[in-house]
Amino acid sequence: MTIDTLAASTHLDEAEVERLVARLPPLEDALATTIVGQKVALRHLTVTLLAGGHAVLEGVPGLAKTLMVRTLAQALTLSFKRIQFTPDLMPGDILGTDVLEEDPETGRRRFRFRPGPIFANLVLADEINRSPPRTQSALLEAMEERAVTWGGETRALTPPFFVLATQNPIEQAGTYPLPEAQLDRFLLHIALDYPEADEEVAILAATTADREIQVPAALDGESLVALQAVVRQIHASHALLDYVSRLVRASRPQTSTVELVRDVVAWGAGPRAGQALVLAAKAHALLAGRFAATPDDVRAMAGPVLRHRLVIGFRGQAEGIEAEAVATRLIESVAPPTDSPIR
Repeated sequence: MTIDTLAASTHLDEAEVERLVARLPPLEDALATTIVGQKVALRHLTVTLLAGGHAVLEGVPGLAKTLMVRTLAQALTLSFKRIQFTPDLMPGDILGTDVLEEDPETGRRRFRFRPGPIFANLVLADEINRSPPRTQSALLEAMEERAVTWGGETRALTPPFFVLATQNPIEQAGTYPLPEAQLDRFLLHIALDYPEADEEVAILAATTADREIQVPAALDGESLVALQAVVRQIHASHALLDYVSRLVRASRPQTSTVELVRDVVAWGAGPRAGQALVLAAKAHALLAGRFAATPDDVRAMAGPVLRHRLVIGFRGQAEGIEAEAVATRLIESVAPPTDSPIR
């Protein structure tokens, strides 16, 4: 697909598409102003935004998960709210609540809805597994429908809208693992690892100096919504869609030809995983300056799309096999298409 055909399909002129795409490298550069290393995680975070999805960031304490989301909000000039999930957090603390007001002139009293922190463009659900399921589920409608229902009235959330949740893989005592139905609403599961030695030295130098780093504004909400429309028009051939379908179906032990999946997976990924993988591959292609998704884009995004959608059975748990290893085996075992991605 060429830029002129892409422009026609998105009802934008070529110059506008070029202008929007040219703003993506500065966005990634803006994120790197405060985040040292974690290039793959930052790329996956940008893919999440372009695809219009939500993401879970998981890593041990001190890997800048919260800072990463704060930096993103500054670079995007979006409204930002942080919700610290705790065991006593209630659904109303997230969605909002009715407050009783009195008119000083008439003395009449009435209830008025006071919006909660969910009414923001970018919502950080910090340590989401620290709250019980009732509170976690308060996010479900907002994440899926981009709306909140309270008191019988549905209120739409202003686009763009993203939930970026963080989890700590250690200290599981007193936590409430997210149910599979809610995990499936997250486009990507972004895993953060320890920095390299030189990166850790750079972190020490940057965080102990007497200077404040300013994050440049790289993208506004209107441009981001337009880029999401561009992502939807990135070309994906029938052969590529078939490849995605085969990958997802191979994750299900009932239909898989991959021995590891049949042995250790209790439940594989559903159709939403295929949708997420196609959108993520398209966004990954656009970040590379291409207007057609390729098998390489699919392989690059298959891990973060599948790892939180695979339920490991008792045998796999006993053998210490994690979903990441199963996703890697799937990518290795399912053959990509051999024809051109633009055919």
